[in-house]
Amino acid sequence: MPFSLGIIGCGEIAYAITKGLTENSSIAVQKIFINDISQERIGLFTREFKAVFQSVPDLIQSSDIILLAVKPQQVKDVLNNTTPYWSQQKLLISVAAGITIKFLETKTGPIPVVRTMPNTPCLAGMGVVAISGGNYAAAGHIKLAEQIFINIAKCVIIDENYLNAITAVSGSGPAYVFLMVEALINAAQSIGLNHELAQFLVIETIKGSIELLEKTGEDPAILRKKVSSPGGTTMAAVSELESRGIRSAYLEAVQKAFQRAAELGQ
Repeated sequence: MPFSLGIIGCGEIAYAITKGLTENSSIAVQKIFINDISQERIGLFTREFKAVFQSVPDLIQSSDIILLAVKPQQVKDVLNNTTPYWSQQKLLISVAAGITIKFLETKTGPIPVVRTMPNTPCLAGMGVVAISGGNYAAAGHIKLAEQIFINIAKCVIIDENYLNAITAVSGSGPAYVFLMVEALINAAQSIGLNHELAQFLVIETIKGSIELLEKTGEDPAILRKKVSSPGGTTMAAVSELESRGIRSAYLEAVQKAFQRAAELGQ
């Protein structure tokens, strides 16, 4: 059955979701309505998806499914005074980090709400998204949310209590990886490799390492030890990383992200 989709906040994740839906989906999108403060983003969605701009109240009334994709700090202002426009026939899907189902339900009333945490690899069709249903969300609503993401991400259905932790790991995780890639490229250049070659070597090495992890199913600690011969170059490098506190840096980074996600929900 075709449905109408309303998108509040036309950022990168919303773009990835909409592209996945319109290009390859088992569910049909009949109409797309959008709301965003950026004329550039409105223009992009209008050109690519034939979306129609509407005010937030009109968008809610016109849509079967509403994707809330604004920044967490904007959610309160966006949803204020919208309660009269919601109904139990609508489904709200939120991708706003840290914003709880309880808070969303106080703004919308007793309607089906699904809170999700996708990450930016969704833009490459290789994301991961955690999905949690609210007090009024039935199994069918969870399934529909999963279908919306399935073309761009691997989905995991999870209790909301875990969502802030998932935000800190997979939601923020791509930035940790990109920082590592950036640092390795800089290090490669410091020992004489040009940027193009350094970038190629680093990216392909990371891709190959992930593939090895997936294909062997071995613990990363075991694979690390296999490549770290005593007295060799890898052992010298790994020992330096350990002495600089790389483990505690990752631990504290994830904990900081977890704490921030909790703060955003208050």
